[in-house]
Amino acid sequence: MLVRNLFARPGSAKDMQAPGRVLVASEGRRFTAEVIDQAVRLARAGSGHVRVLTVARLWGTSFGLPNPGLRPSRRELAVQEDNVSWAIDQLEKAGVSADGHIVTTRHPSKSILNEAKRQNCTAIVMGADPQRNWFVRSMMWSQEPYRVRGRTPIPVHLVGPTD
Repeated sequence: MLVRNLFARPGSAKDMQAPGRVLVASEGRRFTAEVIDQAVRLARAGSGHVRVLTVARLWGTSFGLPNPGLRPSRRELAVQEDNVSWAIDQLEKAGVSADGHIVTTRHPSKSILNEAKRQNCTAIVMGADPQRNWFVRSMMWSQEPYRVRGRTPIPVHLVGPTD
């Protein structure tokens, strides 16, 4: 019988073994050079392949059913396409093989974790804002990296903004 301790904190990212495949993920924010650098370091320590994933936000439902008017606009999708292509270009310039795509969803953490599991990733790298109070955090889209970290045993490397 497998029992998981829900209160156990995941081990430090520095204590984990060298990663195999790395997932660079975003809940819609632009990837930064620091996120790419962290992914390059992890990929070079492992298999050398990086998957880039970004989320285009699906805005909700209408009468409980998906509505085409709530899907991301062409402009929002174009921004995410530019974001993914920039990240792939930076990774390939650093000598790391990379591919990527965009997912449209209401639940980015769930989609990111499904992709990490599907790709057999052993590390996830995400950009993150400073962590907020637990009450406010549950309502903020920008706090999604912390939800990803809390839902998975895979090491999640959160790269914060530089001041």
